[in-house]
Amino acid sequence: MNRRNSIKISAGALAGLMLACKTNASAATNETMDSFWDVVKNRRSVRKFKPDPVPDEHINQILDAARMAPTSGNQQPWKFLVIKEKEQIEALKEEKLKAYEEYFKEKKNLKGSELTDELEKAKLRLESGYLSAPVYIVVLTDNQSKYPSYNHWDGPLAAGYLMLAARALGYGTVFITDSFSEEETQKAFNIPERYSRVTFTPLGVPEEWPTKEKKDLGNFIITKF
Repeated sequence: MNRRNSIKISAGALAGLMLACKTNASAATNETMDSFWDVVKNRRSVRKFKPDPVPDEHINQILDAARMAPTSGNQQPWKFLVIKEKEQIEALKEEKLKAYEEYFKEKKNLKGSELTDELEKAKLRLESGYLSAPVYIVVLTDNQSKYPSYNHWDGPLAAGYLMLAARALGYGTVFITDSFSEEETQKAFNIPERYSRVTFTPLGVPEEWPTKEKKDLGNFIITKF
């Protein structure tokens, strides 16, 4: 088989995958994409979500795509912790509010009613923002993998695939790092020390899709320094 025919077959397989994703999407996810290029161009970071449920079928499709990401020596060091229980989400909110309280006390010198008011505002922001999604996925890497020093490269690749697959099905995600610390997610979800967190993302139907523009390609291509 020559290279041109191989490319044609690969393109056909990709088109079939995207068509399958679109066909399987529920009525709640009518923002599905028609092609790979649409998915790439229209992925955006989402921070507010509708309460619409995400079917397990779609979660599995998204994670199946994530596990296909490139990996060092094919070690595949990742784990995907899926959070859907309200009790677990509530536990994360409590951990975050503890961090806010410490910050307000030590850095802002707040106390009494001022402290109470700021904590209530923070709680409302969390509930209407990051913590408004029906599903959360914690992307982890195994510190006991075959090549653990490469995990910090492998993990983000899986997260990128996950976010593109979610967009193909009409769902929003956001690559969270310090908005919720690794310690906060570790405590809330009882994550063993064996695993390192790559990111933590909500997964759901966006309240609206952000319209932030990306810079033109010409800003990034260089031929020499």
